[in-house]
Amino acid sequence: MDQSQFVQTFERIKSQMARVVVGQEPLVEGVLVALLAKGHVLIEGAPGLGKTLVARTLAVVSGCSFKRIQFTPDLMPSDVTGSSIFDRQAASFAFIPGPIFAQLLLTDEINRAPAKTQSALLEAMQDRQVTVDGNSRPLPHPFCVIATQNPVESQGTYPLPEAQLDRFLVKLTVSDPPREVEHIIVRNHASGFDPSDLSALTAAVTPEELVAMQEYAQRIRIDDAVVGYIVDLVRRTREDRAIELGASPRASIALLKAAQVIAASEGRDFVTPDDVKPMVAPVLRHRVMLHPDAQLQGVTADDRIADILRSAPVPRPA
Repeated sequence: MDQSQFVQTFERIKSQMARVVVGQEPLVEGVLVALLAKGHVLIEGAPGLGKTLVARTLAVVSGCSFKRIQFTPDLMPSDVTGSSIFDRQAASFAFIPGPIFAQLLLTDEINRAPAKTQSALLEAMQDRQVTVDGNSRPLPHPFCVIATQNPVESQGTYPLPEAQLDRFLVKLTVSDPPREVEHIIVRNHASGFDPSDLSALTAAVTPEELVAMQEYAQRIRIDDAVVGYIVDLVRRTREDRAIELGASPRASIALLKAAQVIAASEGRDFVTPDDVKPMVAPVLRHRVMLHPDAQLQGVTADDRIADILRSAPVPRPA
């Protein structure tokens, strides 16, 4: 994988997804950046905005194996990871893999499952393996969890704890589309588009090529001044008076990895501050906890992150 191949493949994936996902370019690019940075994605938005469609479309276009889990209050950890079942003929226990053994896993409405079931994802998201009955089993490469949650419903939901949220490289928010975009979406359905049938799409890349793209992005050069800029941004979340709990060093690493992918997609072999800036809010918004007083005043995490981004000195090119 070289520079031109990375750029061409990146654009090919985006253009294929744009055939189905209309008017959600930031969401499409954010999910793709997270996948190539070896991260996981949390998507928050009201029902009917295409969160699930993005994940299904990416699975087809990327050629990855895909599984979907509908999280419910009665879902058990074994429903996610799999379990051992006694085989009478062999007179031994046989492991039946759960849906987590897929390259692309969609966990729909993740906050509807209790903490015990949510925690079944922790080891998989961090170490790319699953331990059941004392045996650790590796997950396929690439491996990416795309989780969705609905912010407008609270009844019957279990908010994700900070440790779980921190495992997601980015949190992407989906808002209502502009009128002209919604017009296109409805017109496409009137013309016979069926979101459950993605057979018209073709794979733009293979899983092996995705792994090669991940490895290429990791080699993108980043100057020490830009590393300092990333660290400064993250550390400012711990010093902000409106923020009770700031982001950890894991956020700095996530921001670095995301910026490397952005730089590679732009056809450069080095990271600039402009590659960092668009990923600051997606990487940090779910990793900071506001003071109750700030919440009462209507301050949001995005507001504080925007202020931090404006106030942080940007390194000048050497």
